Amino acid sequence: MPGSSPGMTAVFWSADNAYTPYMSAVSKNQVAVIGAGPAGLMAAEVLAQGGASVTVYDAMPSAGRKFLMAGRGGLNLTHSEPLPAFLARYREAMPKLAAAIEAFPPDRLRQWSEQLGQPTFVGSSGRVFPEAFKASPLLRAWLRRLDSMGVQLKLRHRWTGWDEQGRLLFETPDGQRVTEARATVLALGGASWPRLGSDGGWTGTLGAKGVMISPLRPANCGFKVTWSDIFRDRFEGQPLKGIALSFGSHTVRGEAIITRTGIEGGAIYALSADLREAILDSGQATLHIALRPDLVIKDLVARLSAPKGKQSFSNWLRKAAHLSPVGIGLLQEAAAKSGASLSSLSPEKLAGLINAVPVQLNGVAPIARAISTAGGIAFDELDTDFMIRRLPGVFAAGEMLDWEAPTGGYLLQASFATGAAAGRGALKWLSRQS
Repeated sequence: MPGSSPGMTAVFWSADNAYTPYMSAVSKNQVAVIGAGPAGLMAAEVLAQGGASVTVYDAMPSAGRKFLMAGRGGLNLTHSEPLPAFLARYREAMPKLAAAIEAFPPDRLRQWSEQLGQPTFVGSSGRVFPEAFKASPLLRAWLRRLDSMGVQLKLRHRWTGWDEQGRLLFETPDGQRVTEARATVLALGGASWPRLGSDGGWTGTLGAKGVMISPLRPANCGFKVTWSDIFRDRFEGQPLKGIALSFGSHTVRGEAIITRTGIEGGAIYALSADLREAILDSGQATLHIALRPDLVIKDLVARLSAPKGKQSFSNWLRKAAHLSPVGIGLLQEAAAKSGASLSSLSPEKLAGLINAVPVQLNGVAPIARAISTAGGIAFDELDTDFMIRRLPGVFAAGEMLDWEAPTGGYLLQASFATGAAAGRGALKWLSRQS
């Protein structure tokens, strides 16, 4: 239509080319999906397959920016462990997510990826990756498929809420746009890595509508530690490999990285929910690190009972216990904070320290640096089709919802699965309205 914004058939312009909010009649199956990440794009695919006319809106200049970021180190799509164990990773949210994930489980996600020309493989840790080991080929193939299904993509459209008539409002480089839809799927993400598009701004919009939202908090995040200047300057960026981390009743194996302000990494992320809540409750948490978790104490004591000879203490310790320089530095940090000299410890006490180095965490890294977000729309606000009860015809999916999970494929799997569930829910809604 002359003068209309490309693809925005519901928006008209006056003779003098000034914007007017006059709306055309809306197709009975017109659906707006807001957010072009995994949850939003999966909702769009399900909707298009079901015969809906779908437009996906996103504030960024391109689709799937955080998805691409997730694939920079190898796109971990999902995990191969048995479904009961898989579902348990979602902790308190498991009963609310189970039906969606069972309807779109890891095997189905792998088949979907293969249908897009991106076969997957299972890594040694059980994690599932595309053979290309990155996100961009998968995203390109997915966007081509959506385009072939008639899905329209409107970029640089930042959703700001609804007008008094319930129409969707967007800020664009050309000013405000208004559009109408029979159903809307919100898939705006959490608040981690806001420069990629998920800034959590939607919380105020939905909160003003009375939707109960748990405060957004960093998840799969790093933590702050007050390192000594010597340790920080020498070991910033150094990995701790083959370690075991313990907090409370939980122990995980993996790796961590020393940062200038603290510690982060895969093993840390696995404990981040409990660590975060402890710090928010009391201001600190003590993490214990086993540097040689495969050695039983008696064997470690025997190694540490060997004579040192003319070697420096650090060199002897490195050889006797097979410790890395950063591991030895961590031991020295712990000994200094306890007021003891590391070299004065008995073999028994030194062995005990090696496999239970206390590290006091005194803060949580900012949410903008977290891999994902905890908190979001309370599940009590949703019906079984992921529709927001207070907002008939409006559905929500992905990281907007109040769940969290560790890295390892669980984050993307739940985003894909809830996106598909919201898409199915919107189709049911449309069928009831016709």
